[in-house]
Amino acid sequence: MQDYRKLSVWGKSHQLVLMIYRVTGNAPEKKYPGLTSQLRRAAAAIPANIAEGCGHGSRREFSRFLAIALASSFELNSHLQLAADLGMLSRSDYARPDARTEQVRRMLSSLTSKVKQGSDRPLPLGGAPTTDDRKPSTRP
Repeated sequence: MQDYRKLSVWGKSHQLVLMIYRVTGNAPEKKYPGLTSQLRRAAAAIPANIAEGCGHGSRREFSRFLAIALASSFELNSHLQLAADLGMLSRSDYARPDARTEQVRRMLSSLTSKVKQGSDRPLPLGGAPTTDDRKPSTRP
């Protein structure tokens, strides 16, 4: 259908997965059994579902996979909050991925609305994903 790597939301969600892997890299698994893997799985599900949805030939299917990605973002927020409340993540290690998750959620909601708007228009692509998450993409 289209190259998922051209979607801004895929780029931001991919960066989010990398962020989650970094902040959970030293988490003691014995003290928090399963939580690290749950955080990583929920984060990875977001860009994976965006990519899978792009591989389907219809807006309806793409919209369905975007909804799954959106649900995974809520799951990730819940796991992040739990990790912070248990002391597995410091407040600073919690704040940045939490904010990025909110950003991805807004982008997913917007893209879902655009996908549902009309079947005669091409699917909306954002700018190319940025490699430096401090600077927004300057591409159209």
